[in-house]
Amino acid sequence: MKLKELLQGLPILSAKADLNTEISDVSYDSRTTKPGDLFVAMTGFAVDGHTFIARAVSAGAAAVVCERPPEDGTVPYVQVENSRRALAVIGANYFGHPADAMTMVGVTGTNGKTTTTYLLKAVLEQELGARVGLIGTNQNMIGSEVLPTERTTPESFELQRLFAQMRSAGCTHVVMEVSSHALVLDRVWGVSYDVGIFTNLTQDHLDFHRTMEEYCDAKAMLFQNCAVGVCNADDPWTERLLRGATCKTFFYAEKANADLRAEDVLLAADHIGFTAVTKDARVDVRVNIPGGFMVYNTLDVLCAALALGIPLERSAEALARVPHVKGRVEVVPTPGKDFTVLIDYAHSPDSLENVLRTVKGFAKGRTIALFGCGGDRDRTKRPKMGAVAAKLADFAIVTSDNPRTEEPAAIIADILPGLAGSETPYTVVENRVEAIHYGLDHAGAGDVLVLCGKGHESYQEINHVKHHMDEREIVAEYLNGGK
Repeated sequence: MKLKELLQGLPILSAKADLNTEISDVSYDSRTTKPGDLFVAMTGFAVDGHTFIARAVSAGAAAVVCERPPEDGTVPYVQVENSRRALAVIGANYFGHPADAMTMVGVTGTNGKTTTTYLLKAVLEQELGARVGLIGTNQNMIGSEVLPTERTTPESFELQRLFAQMRSAGCTHVVMEVSSHALVLDRVWGVSYDVGIFTNLTQDHLDFHRTMEEYCDAKAMLFQNCAVGVCNADDPWTERLLRGATCKTFFYAEKANADLRAEDVLLAADHIGFTAVTKDARVDVRVNIPGGFMVYNTLDVLCAALALGIPLERSAEALARVPHVKGRVEVVPTPGKDFTVLIDYAHSPDSLENVLRTVKGFAKGRTIALFGCGGDRDRTKRPKMGAVAAKLADFAIVTSDNPRTEEPAAIIADILPGLAGSETPYTVVENRVEAIHYGLDHAGAGDVLVLCGKGHESYQEINHVKHHMDEREIVAEYLNGGK
């Protein structure tokens, strides 16, 4: 593909490159640059890609896209105002704008994104016979094929590559989680969504966004680039979120007036039920995942499906057939034991509160919370999570999560003030595997041990290395007599 074709639609400040140059591929990491590549130098938070231009040229880059002209005046370059956005445009051009050929649904919010995408994918497949691509925290999927994933929303060029794979595989719809990082870092720049969904906003990622207002404004960017916005009318941040919105909006709620409401809510140990009410219909809904938060995760799916032309009754029928979502209030087999073990992705104060309230609603014995906090992330939420455990758990086991480059003991020290002075007993077991063993040893009849924070993850990240750690395997091996 010629350089000028890759740059189509991109404002150019200056250029010292032959626009008819044939480009074989695109790279934005000099370590993977090959002869004939177009190298895009992006300015990051930790690394400035401009410092690697010489390395990329030495590796054979045919031209460079950059925000600052290279120091070496012989390098063929194209100067743009924003190289992150340039990479997104170049990716769309390189792969032939694959998103334009599919119905795009983006889901943003602090909690509930993964569950929402899985439920909506199931509804679209069952009721429209659609082949659906899914992009998210757990995994990426093309129909039933599972693809590994490193982050919630891939870098823009990889995202366009994934869209192209989905288009080639016959996908008619894409349902994807859209993280606040992806919106701010322009990973989804230029992607137009048919439907955008907002789940909720609670404290998370303040190491990146600094304030809740900035966090909300990042999420709001989705609703400036979608045709229909489906929003939680019960969430206090919705008003701010929609200030600059350009889309048509539909609201769902359990408490507030909305286009779609949940009435007569029933919360059971293994499911939720409610009556979904619009101005035209009343439909009974059941989803086989417990928890009050699941009411909202179901309402947003029903509302989005309505926006995509699927009647409420048919969506409800599809949802009743959906199996459990991995890592979300997931029951771990404990054969022969008189206690229950659950795995949940709860890693913020709000999500921890949600899952513990759910468990307390059906636990016959104690609710035991095993949790930690991620390293290199928002430190202010750590004592808050401790306080949630102190308020809702009958016993807490404070341990390590993904410490990343921090010392686990230092992270735990930030959590403990939230437990200080409470009547809730707790213990600290720094090693997470040993903490799970401790929990299994001390769980009694009717108790529910909730392993919080890892959810779908099958690893623990320490100093940039992901070590295999699947909590399902740890429980199974220990209960079978292993160590």
